[in-house]
Amino acid sequence: MNKLLIILTFSLFVINCNGQKVSNLKIEKVFLDKSDTTKNCYTIIYPPKLPWTGYLFLMPGFGETAERVLQQTDLPKKLALKGILTIIPTLQDGVLSLGVDSLSQQTFKRILKDVTTKHKLTDQRFFVGGYSIGGSCAIKYAENSTVKPTAVFAIDPPLDFERFYNSAKRDIRLSKSNEASEESVYMIERLEKETGGSPTTNLSEYYKLSPYSFTDTTQTAIKKIVTIPLRIYTEPDINWWLKERGEDFTSMNATECSAMINELKRLGNQKAQLITTQNKGYRKPDNSRHPHSWSIVDNDELIRWILEQK
Repeated sequence: MNKLLIILTFSLFVINCNGQKVSNLKIEKVFLDKSDTTKNCYTIIYPPKLPWTGYLFLMPGFGETAERVLQQTDLPKKLALKGILTIIPTLQDGVLSLGVDSLSQQTFKRILKDVTTKHKLTDQRFFVGGYSIGGSCAIKYAENSTVKPTAVFAIDPPLDFERFYNSAKRDIRLSKSNEASEESVYMIERLEKETGGSPTTNLSEYYKLSPYSFTDTTQTAIKKIVTIPLRIYTEPDINWWLKERGEDFTSMNATECSAMINELKRLGNQKAQLITTQNKGYRKPDNSRHPHSWSIVDNDELIRWILEQK
């Protein structure tokens, strides 16, 4: 493994509600390999002073750069101001990392080791969270890692990739000729590549890939996190999905988010929470309405919850 070869440093000015400068936060972008700056790297946002109160890995959604994350949410800045070192990774497949596959998880662990070794974080509280596929990645890590996080959160994550595959197939079937969603076509191909087939032919591989599987009656994946505090956020605006995307509850992440939390509670995890919102999903810079967005989270309240975890 190459050591840190390139470190780019820049500053981010944080403004409070009165327009005054609160702090000049230091941000580094660190590349593990100088020959490729599109992957295997991370953006790190430093708290303005010591001691730190913990560190948090914040996983981007599919196709998102760290810069895009910083545009869409002020969560990393607010975390830093509360003393939490925040890391936004870019994994092995760059912005097209699937997050839950073995290669993504290996890269996550590589970056985690790099950060914890460099900053001597072994005694600090460790949190992990993410948006969309980044939330899937966070939960998957918590399930399979030996170094368990103190707490986990996920923002409207797809969790059951058997369901995801079948929903994408249905979307294509219901679409008019040549009008099928590019995302559906891409994800079917990607999932077949990652699993070696479809749920019909390789169901066990979909169970291995998915942080939660509705049809896996053994509950193998989620039994590994029955003691970890977990929050999942979702905004199930069914009328928006019907009108804007021609999709229904069967293709929404909210269905498996609620099912997973329900099963975790039944297994004894009383720190598993489902948080649903209404009309909070909007995307920057044009403030366009979309319930699948970073903005559904009340960042201040989430940070209070994070700081309460021991």
